[in-house]
Amino acid sequence: MGLASKGWGSGLIGVIIFSASLPATRVAVSGLSPMFLTSVRAVIAAVLAVMALILWRQARPSTSDLPSLAIVAAGVVIGFPLMTALALQHITSARSIVFIGLLPLATAICGVIRGGERPRRAFWLFSCGGSLLVALYAWSQTADGTLTGDLLMLAAILICGLGYAEGAVLSRRLGGWQVISWALLLAAPIMAVLAVGTWPSDWTRVTIPVWLGLGYVSVFSMWVGFVFWYRGLALGGIAGVGQLQLLQPFFGLALAGVVLGEPVAWSMIAVTLLIVACVAGAKRFA
Repeated sequence: MGLASKGWGSGLIGVIIFSASLPATRVAVSGLSPMFLTSVRAVIAAVLAVMALILWRQARPSTSDLPSLAIVAAGVVIGFPLMTALALQHITSARSIVFIGLLPLATAICGVIRGGERPRRAFWLFSCGGSLLVALYAWSQTADGTLTGDLLMLAAILICGLGYAEGAVLSRRLGGWQVISWALLLAAPIMAVLAVGTWPSDWTRVTIPVWLGLGYVSVFSMWVGFVFWYRGLALGGIAGVGQLQLLQPFFGLALAGVVLGEPVAWSMIAVTLLIVACVAGAKRFA
């Protein structure tokens, strides 16, 4: 199996892991404040990251890598988790998930700007077509949105796309899991202070499902998923592998329906098949 194929396989595993992030966040914010959830999940993931860095005796990144690591931390450790947690106080996880369909396009654009990639014109047709399909599906199937929630999700997508692209470029030098680990470590002091400052005064609302949601977003969404995702982007290309995120809304919608009992229309299956075709086309011309 070539490096590009390994990259696509690794990226798909990352997407599947990320697909449960928003439903898990939706459950977690039912008992925890968005700020506390954002900060404590980063602190928990940072502990895992430090253990891995020490265990595998990783050398410290150079000073020149720090600005890029700061962008990764701002995008995927702080910005995206916080904005999505805030958004989920205004909209359902099903509605928030469909915004993820815009993430591949945002990642591809950032990959061109930050990663120097130059996909062919046909790639952009498939990428824009897939994003348009997701957007149209969103507006036709979910009428329970609010302006605040939608704007927060849009901002989350933009900053996350930049964090993905920046992390992928760094992964070519430092390695996928090393990038997210160092970014978590860089953000840890700030997130620890925020966690203490937003510590819940009443833990009676923190039920077992809330604990499970917190555990998932801390371990899998914040660290394990990125191990596969950044490796996939680095090996398979930012713009190309990023298109796998077009499938994430539909994985997530299925989970929202099964885990949270949120309604999911049968038309999702038909749209998913079209999305798969767009991903296949983007892969060919990336």
